[in-house]
Amino acid sequence: MKEENISDSEIRVIGGSPSQPKQPFPWRTVAVTMAVLVVIGLVVWLLWPKAEQDPEPEQIGVFEHMAATQPHPLNEWLTGLDTLTVCATATRDITVNDIPLRIYVPLNSTPHLEVGYGVADNRERSILFFQAADVRADNMKIVGAFVLRGEPLSRGLSKRGYCAIIGGKVTVGVADNSPLFEQATEQNGDFFRQYPLVDNGTLVESELKNKSIRRALCDIDGYIAVIESQSTESMHDFAQALVDVGVSNAIYLVGSSAMGWCVDTDGVGTKRGLWDERVYKNVSFIVWPSAISRQ
Repeated sequence: MKEENISDSEIRVIGGSPSQPKQPFPWRTVAVTMAVLVVIGLVVWLLWPKAEQDPEPEQIGVFEHMAATQPHPLNEWLTGLDTLTVCATATRDITVNDIPLRIYVPLNSTPHLEVGYGVADNRERSILFFQAADVRADNMKIVGAFVLRGEPLSRGLSKRGYCAIIGGKVTVGVADNSPLFEQATEQNGDFFRQYPLVDNGTLVESELKNKSIRRALCDIDGYIAVIESQSTESMHDFAQALVDVGVSNAIYLVGSSAMGWCVDTDGVGTKRGLWDERVYKNVSFIVWPSAISRQ
């Protein structure tokens, strides 16, 4: 093998290029990047909407609070009725949710139930009456539990709303079983069932979905009143209007063209509904008697 001569000033590299010096880890760049990411994350957290699992407590705005504390639209009118001593029916027309309503408040009279069309033939002895319970289509009997002057004429729970008239007190409510049925039979009272509309200020949904003239027997500010729609309405919209007008409890009365009668504070009597056909033996009415009938 031939021997190579290498001078002292030469360096011979064998097996590749000269090694490069090792670079230090970029700690400063990493730290700056992390700081920037933290700042961005903090800004996003502050600006992003709160998660639903940590909601802000719901607050009522000033104007909503003012509206919620206002008395219902019939409050002042009802209060003014306390000074009236006449035995008649105070009426008021009002529009709620674009639904025209007529309010009937009988004054100085306690209602009772009657069966048959005799009430219509002797209407001068009443200041107000409307049909109460409905009649079954299959056997023409009264729908649901019905007590007339202590005598049960019908039993059953097809409708949860009820009205009891016992000892001069009228109670309108909603219940599957009410002890007032038995009390009515024991104390010579009246009782009937109808569709519930409002239960303690809350709307009660109904299975009736058609539109018709609607009537309700209502408890509003301690007054027992009949409220009638002046346009055809669904049961839902009618019941919602009752809630919004301030009714605490309400049950349905026979609506549509059902027979009714009202004597206003001027002594003028007005027929409501149709009076032509008299075909149901067991038609029933809730009747407020006039001063004449009590003489």
